[in-house]
Amino acid sequence: MRRALLFLSAIFFILVAVGCCDCRKRAKLEKPLVGTEWQLVQIMGRDFKAEGDSYTLLLHDNGTVTGQGDCNRLTAKYSVTPTRSLTFEELGSTRMLCPNFEMENIFYDMIESVTHYEMDAESMILLSKGTLVAIMRPKNLQ
Repeated sequence: MRRALLFLSAIFFILVAVGCCDCRKRAKLEKPLVGTEWQLVQIMGRDFKAEGDSYTLLLHDNGTVTGQGDCNRLTAKYSVTPTRSLTFEELGSTRMLCPNFEMENIFYDMIESVTHYEMDAESMILLSKGTLVAIMRPKNLQ
C-alpha cells in the first residue's frame, strides 16, 4: 500500500512539472513563419524602432514574400526547409526616394543575406551563415 501511495505521488508531481513546463508556454507564443506580418526590431546588433507599416515582411503560402522598407514596397520569392533554412531571391522594390534610404538599403541587403531562421517565443531570428543579422516580431506586438 505504501509503495502504491509513493508511486501515485511521484506520478502526480511529474504531471504537475510537465504541465508547468515553460516549453508549453513558449509553443503557445510562437507565431507561424508564414502568414504573420513581421516587423524589424533589431538589425546588425542594433535595436531598431520601426514606424507605422515600415520594415515589415509577410511570407505567403505561395512562396512569395511582400513587405515594406522605409517607404518602398518590396517583393521576393522565398524558400524554406524543415531544418529552418530560409532564403530570399529575386528581391524587387519600388524606387521612391526615401528620407532614410541608407537604412532601407541595409534592410534589403540583410534580407538577401539570410540563410536560416530560428523562432524564440514571439520573435523570428534571422541568421546569415550562423551570424545573427536581424530580429523581427509580429507587427501587432510592437
